[in-house]
Amino acid sequence: MAVAGQIFGSFGALSSFPRRLLAREVERQGGHLRRGVTRQTACVVFGRGLLAKATEADIQARVEREAGEDRHLLSESGFLRLLGLAPATLTASLTRQSLIDQSALAPRLVDLLSLFDAFEHDSEPYSFRDLILARKYAGLIASGASWSVIARSVHRSGQIASLTALSLHHQGSDTIYARRAEGLSELDGQLLLALDVPDELALEELFAEAEEAEEAGDYDEAAAIYRRYLAIDRTDSVAAFNRANCLMAAGRETEAVHDYVRALKLDPTFAEAWFNLAGLVSERGHINAARRHLAKAIALDGEYADAVFNLAKLEFDAGNLGEARRWWIRYLELDRDSEWARTAERGVRFVNLHLLSKTAG
Repeated sequence: MAVAGQIFGSFGALSSFPRRLLAREVERQGGHLRRGVTRQTACVVFGRGLLAKATEADIQARVEREAGEDRHLLSESGFLRLLGLAPATLTASLTRQSLIDQSALAPRLVDLLSLFDAFEHDSEPYSFRDLILARKYAGLIASGASWSVIARSVHRSGQIASLTALSLHHQGSDTIYARRAEGLSELDGQLLLALDVPDELALEELFAEAEEAEEAGDYDEAAAIYRRYLAIDRTDSVAAFNRANCLMAAGRETEAVHDYVRALKLDPTFAEAWFNLAGLVSERGHINAARRHLAKAIALDGEYADAVFNLAKLEFDAGNLGEARRWWIRYLELDRDSEWARTAERGVRFVNLHLLSKTAG
């Protein structure tokens, strides 16, 4: 996979490398790294910090949701290897299915443990050492450990491969232990390349706090938290976009315009920001500006059905029936089954009848 032209999203703090340096490297290689996901996100990086902030069920739901959108999922280590910031793993030959068959570890667990770098390899082909680890993890699961407890614990040991020589145990707690000569002990050790992690974790927590307030409908509070976040990281287009959405929901439209524009200055390819800004300026009577913004969103994402529909409606309301018909036809190429599609079909029929009556007259 090439980095150039790709938009990467991320969930959870990145524990193995400073995020700002990763973002700089992605930009250098012609891509973009954002927090969260947008319509144009092609790859999603799952940071290990998510293990400390989210429940196992929430993580699994998010993984399933992003996989269902056909996005490529990457672990931290897989992301570093893609960028050339970590050495390629040793030659391996085991397929994912072979690892599953020989370890009796459930396929879903193999994928989740891979995504949080509990193996040497984050995807197939896997190594023989990965098979040893998979068998150990299967034993831990059988003793009552969850995959998230395993993923959180194993990174305390430093090099994952070193676990192959240890006898791992779970005793009804949230920790995996190693049996050594002196008895059971935790898998203590520093995370690899743990540079500037406290600052990164603080940012991640602030962003998560803002998201929680937004989801709870406390839009003024969410906007205030996003503002604090942006005072620390002035380069985050998604935070600016999210703040604009909260301001809109709180009825603070003038401020919302400012943050949509800010998001677009940071990332001119942010299709959703163009779309939402179009809706806002349209409501304020700036039809030409709304038309330009919707056209920009469609130029960036040709399958952005909502933008196509809204542009058709805008042209219809403005009396540009030929343009409205053109965009409604395009919408029906993207959506044939929804209630919006029925509206588009009625719009096309109306314009056809109108044009026919003018011709007949």
